[in-house]
Amino acid sequence: MDAAAWDERYAASELVWSAGPNAFVVEQVVAHLSDRVPGRAIDLAGGEGRNAIWLAEQGWQAELVEFSPVALEKAAAIAHSRDVTLTTTLADVTAEPDIAPADLVLVCYLQLPSEPLARALAHAASLVAPGGQLLIIAHERDNLAHGYGGPPDPAFLPTVAEVLSAIEGQGLDVAEARQVHRPVDTEAGPREAIDLLVRASRPDATGQE
Repeated sequence: MDAAAWDERYAASELVWSAGPNAFVVEQVVAHLSDRVPGRAIDLAGGEGRNAIWLAEQGWQAELVEFSPVALEKAAAIAHSRDVTLTTTLADVTAEPDIAPADLVLVCYLQLPSEPLARALAHAASLVAPGGQLLIIAHERDNLAHGYGGPPDPAFLPTVAEVLSAIEGQGLDVAEARQVHRPVDTEAGPREAIDLLVRASRPDATGQE
């Protein structure tokens, strides 16, 4: 889908995605970053800003990068209603936009075919500042046969190995790279989605992460 198609989708409903942050984002930030003073965070292709706005509420200087103007407008309105500051940037993450490095770089459910996805993930990894972290969450390919929801096309479903290959050579140390299971409430009862989670960090000037 191009930007116009996403604009149409975002304009068609009050919220395409849930209002609250992704549970894995909360879990990882609380577990691994809560002992730090919140710094700069960028959420690449973050839709209506649910994760970026939550980060702003935790004290982060959050920037939402999206190629859908409608999504950015909705995110800005939500941030205003929740009395937080959110920087919004109109850009296509596959075009390697010129964005300042950040202490936390988030890529959450970026739905792209393998080649542009790999390019976007490599660029995301390059944006991690010294001492910063990269967090990638995506629908995993096993979800197609064994999980619930997500894209029906395997070309849009990366594996953990493919994500690691995409960020290789960017100077990051991988801390976690695994499948994770996410509960989903449906009309037929609880189901489970299979996602992937990759967390990596860049050593600071002293070599510490």
